[in-house]
Amino acid sequence: MTLIHLYKELQPGDPFDIRLPHAFSTQERQLVTLFYQPLTGSEPVSLYLTLWAEAEQMPKQQMTHYYLMNVLGLPIGKVFEARIALEAIGLLRTWKKENAGERSFLYELQRPLDADSFMKDPLLSMFLFSKIGEQAYRNLRQRFMSPVKDSAFKDVSRAFIDVYKPVHANIPSDLQVDTSHKDKQQKVYPFYLEQFDFDLLQAGLSEQLVPSNLLTFEVREAIAKLAFLYHLTALDMQKVVILALDDDLGISQERLRKAAADFYKLTVSKEPPKLARVTDPLPVAEAGQKTKDQELQHYLETTAPVQVLRDINNGKEPLQTSVQLAENLIVQHGMPIGVVNALLEYVMLTTDMKLPKKYVETIADHWVRKNVQTAKEAMELARQEHDKYTAWKNKPQTSNKTSQQTKGRSRYQREEKVPEWFYKRNDNQEESTSSTIDFEKERQKILEMLGKSEQ
Repeated sequence: MTLIHLYKELQPGDPFDIRLPHAFSTQERQLVTLFYQPLTGSEPVSLYLTLWAEAEQMPKQQMTHYYLMNVLGLPIGKVFEARIALEAIGLLRTWKKENAGERSFLYELQRPLDADSFMKDPLLSMFLFSKIGEQAYRNLRQRFMSPVKDSAFKDVSRAFIDVYKPVHANIPSDLQVDTSHKDKQQKVYPFYLEQFDFDLLQAGLSEQLVPSNLLTFEVREAIAKLAFLYHLTALDMQKVVILALDDDLGISQERLRKAAADFYKLTVSKEPPKLARVTDPLPVAEAGQKTKDQELQHYLETTAPVQVLRDINNGKEPLQTSVQLAENLIVQHGMPIGVVNALLEYVMLTTDMKLPKKYVETIADHWVRKNVQTAKEAMELARQEHDKYTAWKNKPQTSNKTSQQTKGRSRYQREEKVPEWFYKRNDNQEESTSSTIDFEKERQKILEMLGKSEQ
């Protein structure tokens, strides 16, 4: 069942109660309006503030969703979409009870994150930045964030266990705190670490260089969020973790964020990634069943160039010169990622899996002047101009053998629109990095790739 039909789970006559675990402050209302509303839109925030106002009413009485529809001026489907947006962003928890064919709901309002926690969260902060822009983002930081403390001061506060010791007493079992998950803190908003392959990540990291105890719950959550945000694999995150190590071989969330951003700029794009709601309408070409050509176009538009190079080359890691060539096309020439991927694919399939730099840049210059903006436009232009590009490629020397090879490969243009490699790209299993790798050399190599030096 698609999200657009999930509103059928909710009917106007369904009753609900509201729980407000804590009294909310005026500043928290400002945080909801200024930090969360750009992410969710106005309708979810209106629902949140309405539930908040009703929860403070005494005595409380059960209401139906007809009331919310009337107050908000929204149909039941929009009320449902507003509700799940609040759930996803961490402002609402929903409980459902079914009895004798009837159902009712309990809505538990959650506190918004404080400004400092919000800005440190890699997903929420990047999402907000992409919505409101740099200047508005800086203004919010200046308005809500505490001033940076003098670096001469050090935190010498005692922890709880430094001051207090547990006293063993006969506490009834139903009153004891469950410590079976003591290393896991309650998530500030729903995010599932199970989606990230930590086994593969750790399989390629030396225990001497990155001890497993460094991967605390907070660090693991940051790794999973950054991998999700930047669309990086566990193998990519191995390099990010190595880059994030400080001089004492420790890992901080701030260094992880910076390392992931640097790695993303190198392998994907200089522009920061953006997040969008799953329920946002799809383009017309994606709304129905995609053709094979549309599947390839979508892949080229949404995949990092380094991954496209891997897939075309049967899963093998591309040479750094090829990665740098792709990066230059994006950063220096300002070409969209989908166009760069289409260019890489076209050149490799028509030059026996080679990437001649001069030839690539010649076609890239042509596409820039033609203002090619999408993978679809790039693929169509490559087919139309195939004979011209072949002449460019063979200009230094032309032979019968070359002509025969070109004729054989011209099926890319005329017959086989979607190449075979595209459907075989998932057949190759990723291999974990050998534990015998010299990680210090690997780290230096990555730093050199990023144009940095060890500090």
